[in-house]
Amino acid sequence: MPSGYIPPNAHEEQADSATAGVSHVYAWLVCGVAAIAGLLFGFDIAVINGAVVFLRAQFHLTDFDTELAVSFLLIGCIAGAAIAGWLSDRYGRKRVLSFSALLFAASSLGAALPHTFAQFGAARFVGGVAIGVASMLAPLYIAEVSPARIRGRLVSLNQMAIVTGILLAYLVNWVLSFSGASSWRWMFAAAIVPSLGLFVGVFFVPESPRWLMEQARESDARAVLARVEGAARAEGQLVQIREALRQESGTLGDLFAPTLRRPLFLVMALAVLQQITGINTVLFYGSVIWEREFGGHHSTAIGANATIGVVNFVVTIFALWLIERSGRRPLLMFSSGCMAVCQLLLGLAFLLNQPPAPLVLGAMLLCVAAFAIGLGPATWVLMAELFPTRVRGRAMSVANMALWIASFLLTFTFLSLARAVTITGAFCLYSFLCVLTFLLVWRLVPETKGKTLEEIETLWR
Repeated sequence: MPSGYIPPNAHEEQADSATAGVSHVYAWLVCGVAAIAGLLFGFDIAVINGAVVFLRAQFHLTDFDTELAVSFLLIGCIAGAAIAGWLSDRYGRKRVLSFSALLFAASSLGAALPHTFAQFGAARFVGGVAIGVASMLAPLYIAEVSPARIRGRLVSLNQMAIVTGILLAYLVNWVLSFSGASSWRWMFAAAIVPSLGLFVGVFFVPESPRWLMEQARESDARAVLARVEGAARAEGQLVQIREALRQESGTLGDLFAPTLRRPLFLVMALAVLQQITGINTVLFYGSVIWEREFGGHHSTAIGANATIGVVNFVVTIFALWLIERSGRRPLLMFSSGCMAVCQLLLGLAFLLNQPPAPLVLGAMLLCVAAFAIGLGPATWVLMAELFPTRVRGRAMSVANMALWIASFLLTFTFLSLARAVTITGAFCLYSFLCVLTFLLVWRLVPETKGKTLEEIETLWR
């Protein structure tokens, strides 16, 4: 139980004490299955980091072509985010998660077998649609099935899965990089296995109780809540959800109603800033940066990025433990402040004629660690928490579209920006944007630690 949390009803706490351990185990298992979508998300966005050095040789890519190769996926992410909310509200969270698993598998196979650059781009676009859907739906589903007292930790499990996928991609890339020029095909094909795992796993998890209530399936919703919250708490949650649904009409127009403009602005701003503060320049182009600045074999550059993946993974484990203790706001402010310093340090390092490799790698590692401790997980948690049940799917879809558009713009312009204003200028710009993120969180973002989704909804009334 997080520090400072006061049970809403001591009676319910006692009634649940006998089953709390069981329901927590069940909640972790259910959320673990959904988080496989996050693992695939992380793997698919990071696998290009190592593969791109081989793709450049295979298809004779220019800098513009390289930006396009990396960005095909992100164009699909925008499309996936655009339809994810409507699909999940109409067909339910489970069915759409299954659909995304099939898209992941199809994309992995298609990206491994192309004979032309256009075919590769089409396969990566399909993978992007899967990521756009999963990036919205996995944290939303986890938030809706999680007990309030551990919701932040469980939603952060999705971020843990994302960084696990990133680390796996880096390690797979490094191991396969010794296999020769065609190793990039196996790098993409490796994602087929977890894709099928997600597809099978979804058959064994329940539907979201909040979506079930929207469909007037109260008995089914009660059964799910009883397993994750305990029978006594389940009844209280049903009352809260019923009241929240009664007050929300759930139309697209409601999303832009005066009471929801503030959370919509906050979530979209955080989503955009999470991306344009520059983290993906390291995650997507780390191998290219390393190879250009320090030379060496492809495997050396890919191996350096595997170190970044390890740091990302380890720090996210710590963030998973910390988010329910310190809250969302402190982590976001600490994260953005540290990233501002790291991005500035990285930019200054490239002012040197021959920047020391340990300095550059150290700055990259600190930047990734700062992102992983706060801006990475806490942004996804807030995106899943700040909206009422009836519009949550559509709201997260809009926020995810903003996130992926920002990610596309950053990724598609990085090499061109570095050429236009130097790599130092690019990283100094990202440092400034980190400062803006700190100020936004400090002034406008509320703390949601320990509150139920329905309690958070009352902040906007």
